[in-house]
Amino acid sequence: MTVFIPQTLEKVERLCYTSCMSDIERLELLTRQMHLEPAEDCYPNPLPARGKEAIAVKTALMPNGQAIRLLKTLLSSYCEKNCLYCPFRSQRDMPRAAFTPDDFARLFNSLYQSGFVEGIFLSSSVFHGAVKTQDLLLDTAAILRKRYQYLGYLHLKIMPGAEKDQIQQAMLLADRLSVNLEAPHSDALAFLAPQKDYHLDLLNQLRWIQEIRSEKSPIHAWKGSWPSSATQFVVGAADETDLDLLSATENLYHHSKISRVYYSSFNPIEDTPLENLSLSPPIREFRLYQASFLLRDYGFSVEDLVYKESGNLTQEMDPKLAWAEQHLLHQPLEINTAPRSILLRIPGIGPARADGILSLRRTDPIKSFSKLRKMNLIAPKSSPYILIDGKSPALQLRLF
Repeated sequence: MTVFIPQTLEKVERLCYTSCMSDIERLELLTRQMHLEPAEDCYPNPLPARGKEAIAVKTALMPNGQAIRLLKTLLSSYCEKNCLYCPFRSQRDMPRAAFTPDDFARLFNSLYQSGFVEGIFLSSSVFHGAVKTQDLLLDTAAILRKRYQYLGYLHLKIMPGAEKDQIQQAMLLADRLSVNLEAPHSDALAFLAPQKDYHLDLLNQLRWIQEIRSEKSPIHAWKGSWPSSATQFVVGAADETDLDLLSATENLYHHSKISRVYYSSFNPIEDTPLENLSLSPPIREFRLYQASFLLRDYGFSVEDLVYKESGNLTQEMDPKLAWAEQHLLHQPLEINTAPRSILLRIPGIGPARADGILSLRRTDPIKSFSKLRKMNLIAPKSSPYILIDGKSPALQLRLF
């Protein structure tokens, strides 16, 4: 087995300069190696490319709805850790590459100025310690912001074991930070990544982000506001249940005030200790995202959700629909009197539709399903779970 960890950081830097790969070839390798890590809402079909086709640039949807060309990449894929599932684990035989902060910032700036990319998610494998690796990421971000006056979107990864002062520096430079928990509890992480401490290396970092937000003024932060935060779980590799994952998710939303939880279906990687485990079904990941949004945006608690005896969500049904089947099918809600928090529990009604229904009924009682449909305030799948002026809309729906 080939071990790719250079003995010194200086040797990594020499490899950067003496590699037979060009800068574009190195970047192509590092972006390709990042495809398993979710970040932002990225779509498989990028906007029309303008050259440099080998670099994996994704179309990403920002929280404000803007679509940008996002570069997801590592600063280095040399890693000293041996996480059982990870393609970058130190004992895996694979091609590696790295950039120095100066070289990467110069290359990215040229891509940005040419219009080839509009934002960046910058991560790294850990080499020569989390603190040193985090310093290199911070140096890269600072060069982009200060030397090149980069004004675009920057999502910066926090290394497991990074220090609180480093997190505060990152918060002054980035639009979003992420700390990948990988697992919903310490036992699962001990299986996946035995060299990481769940509380000291990961949960502490998320707690520090929220402490800084709460205790310090963002006046000197990028754009005058603190960055949002996110995390990621690997799904299906450590016998964790959906209840485990969603309990951790709910806790993070409430206590760490994170903006987004990403779920990554386990995909067995050749030449890793978990290469013989089964692929986690994509539908499980999809149901977890649906449930996560119910926790974040719809007022659901983890106890409200419907689980099988295994502790997993049903894969056959949307978790909101599963809740409605149990609670609303035989006790439908009156659309004219239900408060917003209850309207949000009806399948086919989200925040915008709930607000529209509240606005409409302030002037006149709602009398027909067809009127709501014409105004795009309800969906056909809502009909079994509601009453309109005391009557079921099922007949109206068939006539509409």
